[in-house]
Amino acid sequence: MSRHLRDKYCIVGAATTRFGKIPGVSALGWTVEAARLALEDAGIDKSEVDAVLCKYPPTGFQSLWAHKVAQALGIQPPVCATIDQAGATNIGLVHYAMLMIEAGLCHVALCCYGDNPASGPPGTYARARGIEAAMGWFGVIPGYAMIAQRHMIEFGTTHEHLAAVAISNRKWASMNPNAHMREPITLEDYHNSRWVCWPFHLLDCTLISDGGAAVVVTSADRARHLRKKPVYIMGIGQHHIAWDLPNRPTLTTSGAKISGEIAFRMAGIKPEDVDVLELYDCFTIVPIITLEDYGFCKKGEGGPFVAEGHTAPGGRFPTSTSGGLLSESGMAGMQLIVEAVRQLRGEAGERQVKDAEIAVVSGQGGIMHTHSTLVLRR
Repeated sequence: MSRHLRDKYCIVGAATTRFGKIPGVSALGWTVEAARLALEDAGIDKSEVDAVLCKYPPTGFQSLWAHKVAQALGIQPPVCATIDQAGATNIGLVHYAMLMIEAGLCHVALCCYGDNPASGPPGTYARARGIEAAMGWFGVIPGYAMIAQRHMIEFGTTHEHLAAVAISNRKWASMNPNAHMREPITLEDYHNSRWVCWPFHLLDCTLISDGGAAVVVTSADRARHLRKKPVYIMGIGQHHIAWDLPNRPTLTTSGAKISGEIAFRMAGIKPEDVDVLELYDCFTIVPIITLEDYGFCKKGEGGPFVAEGHTAPGGRFPTSTSGGLLSESGMAGMQLIVEAVRQLRGEAGERQVKDAEIAVVSGQGGIMHTHSTLVLRR
């Protein structure tokens, strides 16, 4: 994407719902609640929304999902789309919103996501995975476990390195009153948590959470007239490995490498310029690989980098400051964008990173099939 789009578009509204296991609210209900909260945060009436962009809920694909959301909101937007890049989707929605505004097809885009996998239909994340199901491949955990094993073999990554990710995220979550899991954990807690799929313990794995999150995107010119200071979009990138695991030449480099290079180049920044990182962390190995691929440390050094405390409270690169998917909410990434906005606005309360000016958000989906990167500034 050309640099001429840098700082031309803004996030002007951002909100999350409650997170946890909360019966009685449907996927549509969570999505609409998040959308309304984001519009309220922006000070924009729903009548001004002319694009509704959604990620469909994993509890069950529904055709025309964004159209159902628009109907529930009581609006008929010129632009309405449901996009599927798995966990990379929510940054993709922001990307698509920018392009639609640039093309003159809309002016105010509502990007929203909600689901109820914790209290809704059972087995959402435990479905069989193609022909490999005959060998016991159910859900995404075995795939990420294979990636983690390969990283251990190639670079000497240890369980203590994986544990450092989970412990750091929980420290951040302990300061987040809306986090699904807030109780601090120790290395002993990590090792004592049950095995799920070697080398993963339970505490290596994403939460399953009900809830929703949404952001509102508009032009910088439009944003100047709203009640809150806008958060500017400096850079955005995507890169999709796309191939299934057995067909890939490597398992230890993700789409983050090229996606990050694109976004950082558009933003005109280097890793050392970043104040806050909100990295997709569905499993503890993922932020380790993302830190390497984004250039915050050398390839193979992500585990020691986290273990040295660089990503924890007080570290040089505060990461997953809301608790991430491992502790705040297991939903697929929109909440990471919301947390970045809150940090840049100075609205993060006890977990606020001092003088945060630039934030990087990552989104990743499938089993490292997809990746998206977002660079924001205050």
